This record gives sequence, structure tokens and C-alpha cells, in this order.
Amino acid sequence: VQLQASGGGLVQPGGSLRLSCAASGRTTFSNYAVGWFRQAPGNEREFVATINWIGGIVDYADPVRGRFTISRDNARNTVYLQLNSLKPEDTAVYFCAAKLSTYYYTRSTEYDYWGQGTLVTVSS
Repeated sequence: VQLQASGGGLVQPGGSLRLSCAASGRTTFSNYAVGWFRQAPGNEREFVATINWIGGIVDYADPVRGRFTISRDNARNTVYLQLNSLKPEDTAVYFCAAKLSTYYYTRSTEYDYWGQGTLVTVSS
């Protein structure tokens, strides 16, 4: 499966963005768990959110819980990450990742497929 992340950009503190992770390839995307991770300059890649194959189970990192929402549309082979109440510390490159599994995962080492990343910059 190939993943394409998009939707990043420059936004003011308190603003919102919606990131998309579109999957392609000769596979059934609904069989994959998907996660979002981010990496700020000088920092390690960190977990943001994950969703299981049918979207019934989600999990979030504590810094984003209550502000970010992960969802998926398997008919469109796309997973979304809605970012609300953005803060300067949310500035990072955001990556989506997938694993052929019905479960969900918070560790980056669990994922087999990665998109190229999309930059989110939160600044006034």
C-alpha cells in the first residue's frame, strides 16, 4: 500500500487544519490499522493518534487528546486527522502509517508503511 499525506500548512494559534492520508495500491485499505505521528525539528518522531480497521477504536497521545480527531472513510481509502485549537508546539511534520491488522498501534515500530509527511506550522 502507498500512503500520501496532505493538508498541512501555516495556521495561527487556535486555528484548525484537516490532514488526509490517502491510500493506493492493490490492497483493501479497510484491512489496515492507521496511525498519525509527528516529528518536530530536533525531536524524535512521536505518536499522535491511531484508528483500527473499521474505525471503532481510536487512541490519542495525551498532548492532543480532546483537540485532535482521527477518522476514516474506507470507501475513499482515506484516513483523516482533524486538528483543532492548534498550539505552536503542534508544529511538526505529520506522517501517516499503516499496518495490515484489525487492531490499532501507538508505537511507530509496529507500522510497515509510511507516507511522506506534511508540514504543519502553527505561528502568529
